[in-house]
Amino acid sequence: MIVSITHKGLRMFYEHGLSIKLSQGQLSKIRRIFDLLDAVSSEEDIKGLGVGVHKLKREYAGFWALTVTGNYRIIFRFHAGDVYDIDYLDYH
Repeated sequence: MIVSITHKGLRMFYEHGLSIKLSQGQLSKIRRIFDLLDAVSSEEDIKGLGVGVHKLKREYAGFWALTVTGNYRIIFRFHAGDVYDIDYLDYH
């Protein structure tokens, strides 16, 4: 279950359906990612999300990442069955 979203644009989209601060071409993929994150309850569920999901290292240690498109990722922390600190960035 999604508990917290750091990125203001993602939070507005998730909570109110407002997409002003997001790329219009990425909205359907972002919506699918939110649906997937709402359904995960274990690290095995996360690993089962498919190609493009991976754990991060260095300054983002403790985060998982899902590819949106190109260099853009949705990153998040997972703890005790819940998803926290969702952010949207180009970290490459």
